[in-house]
Amino acid sequence: MSLDRRRFLAVAGAAPGALLAGRAFAHIDPNERRASPGAPYKLSVAAYSYRQFLQGANRSMTLFDFIRKCAEMGSDGVELTEYYFEKPITQEYLLRLKRTAHLWGQTITGTPIGNVFTHPPGPERDRQLETYKKWVDVSATLGSPCIRTFAGSAPRGTTDEQARRHVIECLEEVCDYAGARGVFVALENHGGVVATADGLLEIVRAVKSPWLGINLDTGNFRTEDPYADLARCAPYAVSVQFKVEMFPRGQERQPADFPRILRLLRQANYRGFITLEYEAREDPLVAVPRHLAKMRQAIQEDARLSG
Repeated sequence: MSLDRRRFLAVAGAAPGALLAGRAFAHIDPNERRASPGAPYKLSVAAYSYRQFLQGANRSMTLFDFIRKCAEMGSDGVELTEYYFEKPITQEYLLRLKRTAHLWGQTITGTPIGNVFTHPPGPERDRQLETYKKWVDVSATLGSPCIRTFAGSAPRGTTDEQARRHVIECLEEVCDYAGARGVFVALENHGGVVATADGLLEIVRAVKSPWLGINLDTGNFRTEDPYADLARCAPYAVSVQFKVEMFPRGQERQPADFPRILRLLRQANYRGFITLEYEAREDPLVAVPRHLAKMRQAIQEDARLSG
């Protein structure tokens, strides 16, 4: 009997509750998906790209404005960061966002949140878990497929190894909750205990849930060879954020090689959206549309070459 058939039978025979809770497989399986040759990627824009307009006393843009702007730029989707939601968040507000995104032809591709999961058991961990679970409910209402999730840095008096164990414990709890709502937990390579590919992969491979994956941020590995680290982690990616600059250790910042990133994503059989998260110095009102157009051109060329 083939491995794929055994896997299918195992899933088919699993109790519905176990499947919903994300326990059909021990953890995410990089071999579960296959890429269609020539299939082009779709593009999304992160609300974080327009952060100076979406927050603060001089705020000049709402998330509704952001959604419409993305549609006018030709984006396929929008990533709606928790920081910029109107507070308190109401059901009416969420449904208005969902309706606006649909009417403007924008898929909600992710709902990033700020969190810290390196705390040991105690009140602060409990608070982080409670807040995260509430955000899972928000994400499910919006139809978001995944939540960009942080790990954090080791608290004082805690080793990185102990902190990673704390992250694993937190992730297993929130993955059970998120999996029951059909939402992926997308752990980002965002410094701290996941600053390296080794640290990130140690956590992802240890968490016993297929509802955990990686939010692969192309600009966050500050290592000797960021592209090699991205390639190692890409098979586990459930979302990708593209930054236009990279910062190899010991070198000056440099423009990101988007065609090279496309190739490593395709080799890893990644099938999701690619989200432009703009952090460079130029005015995003000018830079984001230009970079989005260049990314689309590169995607079309990649699809032609791989078709």
